[in-house]
Amino acid sequence: MLPETFPGVRFDVEGVCNFCRDFNRDRLAGQKAEYRRRFKQLVKEHTGKSEYDAILSYSGGKDSTYTLMKLKQDFHLNVLAFTMDNGFMSGRAYENIRIVTGRLGVDHLLFKPRFDVMRTIFAGCARRNIFPPKTLERASSICTACMSIVRFSVLRTAIEKKIPFLVFGWSPGQAPITASVMKNNVAFLKLMQKNASKPLHELVGDAVNPYFLRPEHLRPGRWLPYNIHPLVFLDYDEKTIFNAIDQIGWKPPQDTDAQSTNCLINSFANDVHKKRYGFHPYVFELAGLVRQGYLKRSTAQARLEQKENAELIDSIRASLGLDG
Repeated sequence: MLPETFPGVRFDVEGVCNFCRDFNRDRLAGQKAEYRRRFKQLVKEHTGKSEYDAILSYSGGKDSTYTLMKLKQDFHLNVLAFTMDNGFMSGRAYENIRIVTGRLGVDHLLFKPRFDVMRTIFAGCARRNIFPPKTLERASSICTACMSIVRFSVLRTAIEKKIPFLVFGWSPGQAPITASVMKNNVAFLKLMQKNASKPLHELVGDAVNPYFLRPEHLRPGRWLPYNIHPLVFLDYDEKTIFNAIDQIGWKPPQDTDAQSTNCLINSFANDVHKKRYGFHPYVFELAGLVRQGYLKRSTAQARLEQKENAELIDSIRASLGLDG
């Protein structure tokens, strides 16, 4: 799956890359069982002690929808769904969010940053790379900027409401098993926030400050939530996911690209990334899913080879003021 242009990839004489050579599926199975056990124990310890048991970063896409369903139906958690509208959400994603949160009986918080700020950030990412190269192995510059704002906005809400579990619907190809259940700490968050916010601050100045943590959120000894990625340690099967969320009213958007089920700017972000770096920003995730046996190689390859929507890309480019 990984091309020769992917940073750090090496192929042996048989054409097998170092990522596949280093992968051990039996070890992963044992780790998944351990992290499932760990999360179940944490649920027993923390459920019912705050006004919400978990806050989910809810994009309205298939994986985060399935995660929300599992939290409610399997773990019986009282969940607050947190959605950030980056100005380019699919209309179908909005409708899916409304229907799913209603049917599951979930409180929903919608956060919409100023469009002029988001437009300046996205346009800046399209014009030049603002993040370290290592960051861009797993996502485009535009997606990295967007997810940085999402991650710290939802974390800020979790801290202020003392919600014990901060949950993301990332696939097993996006997050490593060792990060699937992790207690946040102040030193780690300070470093992460500095790396994420500094490049954005250079683009929009103090306008980005409300989307990140304040000093009082990072004082020594501050209570902090756990980060949880349930799909990394639970069973993951796309057919099962689509069938399950169909039962609660979720429908696939017809206006997004092959990699996204919620975001319109994704196709443009992919196009910029491929032209700039010579590899698809989703190849690391899809290769991970193939390696772990969750996706057929032919299916993943077909997604990578699908052409981006030229009309949508032109529309996004115009929205960002990049026509000239």
